[in-house]
Amino acid sequence: MIYIAPSVLAADFSHLADQLAQAEAGGADWIHLDVMDGQFVPNITIGPFIINAVRQSTKLPLDTHLMIVNPDKHLETFRGAGADYITVHQEACTHLHRTITQIKHLGAKAGVSINPATPCSTLKEIISEVDLILIMSVNPGFGGQTFIEGTLRKLREAKSMIEESGRDIRLEVDGGIDMVTGPRVVRAGADVLVAGTSIFRKPDIKKAVAELRSIIESGAMKK
Repeated sequence: MIYIAPSVLAADFSHLADQLAQAEAGGADWIHLDVMDGQFVPNITIGPFIINAVRQSTKLPLDTHLMIVNPDKHLETFRGAGADYITVHQEACTHLHRTITQIKHLGAKAGVSINPATPCSTLKEIISEVDLILIMSVNPGFGGQTFIEGTLRKLREAKSMIEESGRDIRLEVDGGIDMVTGPRVVRAGADVLVAGTSIFRKPDIKKAVAELRSIIESGAMKK
């Protein structure tokens, strides 16, 4: 199954509840929340208060992506705000195994993300513990960026690692996902697609989600 996770980063926050309802009506599977601290990445976005507001507006799983330094200090807060999946960056965690263990202890699904310049080999020692791997297809920090082509190779490599592990691990991709790149990343192995601009910046959000799913399902079978 392919999961579509609209990214709140691209939403109109003055109409957030309505836009979330439109995305859900269009067939969204998860809601993706990008948390940035202005230190790990050059931008500041949302915190637990917004996540809690989103939690009150939808029953969909909340896929919370922490692009922050020292994520261990905030895991309990984000879980308490309603996060179902909590993903941290390999590059931001000094003791990644400990961080992943803490996320699971809190009752959330644990994910690990890597930036475009970080090789998949860095996931080798943690793949037995995670529920999700997130491959960044842009350099994190801003929405609306262009998809990095080398992501396709990394997705294929990560997919192979997951298959070798024998575990049920979601493979997520984030950055520049639209009608063109969507089918390509699915063919490369991704099963969770984060899409922001290509959904929330469209005049009809419900239609945008439905059309993305349609093009993915039809294009994923093509070689």
